[in-house]
Amino acid sequence: MGNTLRKVQRIGQSIWYDNIRRGLIKSGELQSLIDLGVSGVTSNPTIFEKAIAGSTDYDQTLLEVGTSDKTAQELFEDFAIEDIRAAADLLRPAYDRSGGDDGYASLEVSPTLAHDSQGTIAEAVRLFAALDRPNVMVKAPATPEGIPAIRTLIGKGINVNTVPPATLTAFVDHGKAVNTLEQGFEDAQGVIQALDGAGIKMNQVTGQLLAEGLKGFAESFAKLMDNIEDKKARLLSRGHEHPGVSLGTYLPDVESALADLQRRQIISRIWSGDHTVWKPDPTEISNRLGWLTASDTMREQIPVLEALGRELGGAGVRHVVVLGMGGSSLGPEVLRQSFGSAPGYPELIVLDSTVPDWISAVANSIDPGRSLFIVSSKSGSTTEPNMFYAYFRDLVDGAVGKDGAGQHFIAVTDAGTSLEKMAKEQGFRRVFANPPDIGGRYSVLSYFGMVPAALAGMDLVKLLDRADCMREGCASCVPAHENPGAWLGAVMGVLALQGRDKLTLVSSLSIKSFGLWVEQLIAESTGKEGLGIVPVAGELLASPNHYGNDRLFIYMRLEGDDNRETDAALNALEAAGQPVVRLDLRDNYDLGAEFFRWEMGTAIAGAILNINPFDQPNVQAAKDMTESVLAASQSKGNLPEIAATSPLSELLAGETEHNYLAIMAYVNQSQEFEQAVDRLRRKVMERHGIATTFGYGPRFLHSTGQLHKGGPASGLFLQLTADHQQDLAIPGQNLTFGTLSDAQSIGDLQALGAAQRRAARVHLGADPAAGLQTLIQELS
Repeated sequence: MGNTLRKVQRIGQSIWYDNIRRGLIKSGELQSLIDLGVSGVTSNPTIFEKAIAGSTDYDQTLLEVGTSDKTAQELFEDFAIEDIRAAADLLRPAYDRSGGDDGYASLEVSPTLAHDSQGTIAEAVRLFAALDRPNVMVKAPATPEGIPAIRTLIGKGINVNTVPPATLTAFVDHGKAVNTLEQGFEDAQGVIQALDGAGIKMNQVTGQLLAEGLKGFAESFAKLMDNIEDKKARLLSRGHEHPGVSLGTYLPDVESALADLQRRQIISRIWSGDHTVWKPDPTEISNRLGWLTASDTMREQIPVLEALGRELGGAGVRHVVVLGMGGSSLGPEVLRQSFGSAPGYPELIVLDSTVPDWISAVANSIDPGRSLFIVSSKSGSTTEPNMFYAYFRDLVDGAVGKDGAGQHFIAVTDAGTSLEKMAKEQGFRRVFANPPDIGGRYSVLSYFGMVPAALAGMDLVKLLDRADCMREGCASCVPAHENPGAWLGAVMGVLALQGRDKLTLVSSLSIKSFGLWVEQLIAESTGKEGLGIVPVAGELLASPNHYGNDRLFIYMRLEGDDNRETDAALNALEAAGQPVVRLDLRDNYDLGAEFFRWEMGTAIAGAILNINPFDQPNVQAAKDMTESVLAASQSKGNLPEIAATSPLSELLAGETEHNYLAIMAYVNQSQEFEQAVDRLRRKVMERHGIATTFGYGPRFLHSTGQLHKGGPASGLFLQLTADHQQDLAIPGQNLTFGTLSDAQSIGDLQALGAAQRRAARVHLGADPAAGLQTLIQELS
């Protein structure tokens, strides 16, 4: 980058950075950019809106001055003036070297004054005096009312920054952005000539662009004022030492861990791709950090994905069905449940179960001839998605004929996989080759998550903007104690080492599904080598006396949801001395930021626990056992008999302190069954004081299954199975989905036994909900 900036300088251009944030200044990153050749800084309401709302840089100041009578406008000016002054001080050497031709920091007049000449003059004079630096500029728009104001301000000796016509037209080249630094100014002249040749007057283009820009800035300014008021109110309502945190005696240990992360340069080493952060031999986990920049790749692909979404709408597609497992399905499932599908877009369905009744329910809810299927597998060889494809390809062939059936399928996989090859050979509509350096559970902001999101009409720009804002907050230049990802990771890692390894995720109702994704991320990343953090999601809250001293509560609180009962329950837990962390979300799109925060936090927790967060050494065990069971069934004609296991009451007998009960259900999904599971979890928690988890098989084999076999030996495992109401043959295989599902449950039980885990198996019969209710009564 430095060479490029110097090259641009040699052709007579100065590079100014259109971004500012307090953390950028305090961390030294702005100074690093200046050292590379950046010689100016500009700002606008959009930039400050992202900086103040999307980072914690300003939280402490808001707490300190929040009780004053200052308005949001006055608070914003305090923040902006302090930041612009600090930036100007860093740029002062460039100003002095250039004799005042360069080295400026610029602050914009409120866009609400764009058509008020006198108002613009008065505010610019006031801001310039408040900034009190020779190398600051005040930006005013070149509107008809702004131009005479600019003349007046220049006459008063005030440095003015505005947007001249040539700069505006540099961004118009028949709808294509000009983004090459060396050619930007030369291309602008070519665009001017081209537009003039087309009979388009410069003032029309300038006026249109300027109007659009001012409208956007005005909207951002209004949003900024609202966000300052909202954030101030939220921070003041808590009254905690650290915003959103009540960690009691653990807080000093967390701060100590953050200091150690800073001393060992863990954050900067992660960003530089130094895998020795986790293990001394970098070959063990090479090329697994692509998620750090996945949103950049996806941002480039937004036009492609949006065009595909419109294409599907024009083709009359009613359903988009994701055929995946683990990281390929859990991210899309969170997005599906949190956002739904936009009006006019296909309904998004996620299938990640081999239970035949579940597959049949999906097949019966769609028209195969008017559906699109996403075959989603990182390795391309994952058993379940390939079996799903065989089944639904057969249905589509029957509906539309074999010749055009491939157009009803999209593949998302790594480059060079067998799935990519097969998809091209069989005429899939599209093949998206994901960056291979992104692990499955870290892939939600890559094609695995963004393709389904785009096809359901979600706003990818907004989602990725939120992710990028969090990414900036977690950058290598941000000190550990101000870095939201590092802070979360330190909390998780430190408390786990001190016995509070049951991370209990509490979420507002609208984003409850986020727990599905967090379960896999944390369990599969940390549950190994006899260590691990146990993610507890979806557990009903109870009174404080039902919890042990092995809990950490993290509350994902969505503004606008009815959070009254949850708030009260968390307040009670906090008052009882339980550690509580609150993470506030403005709206559902803040999930984009949370995806990144939790990925970074998990990587940091791995460094604290001294484990590799990117491998899954025990996942293969259940797969191997399943293959063995299937091979035996092929030779003998039936699955092996399962020896009787201990009843649940016996599993829970004796000392259970610091244990957890994992409920693993190889049954069809239903609301009645899940309500019964909630009752069972509540009863176990109230009677035994232990954490409970729940997952559908075989989905959890690709997530919490790693923790079950490789994590701490504190798990008690209850496997639930049920009769299949119907079975489905898998085309091209001497196998049914019922047999596959049963083999997976048997293989899982055998793998738990091989790992010397305590497990019980209960068959619930034809009615899983009723069978589970009987089991609950037996515990009474």
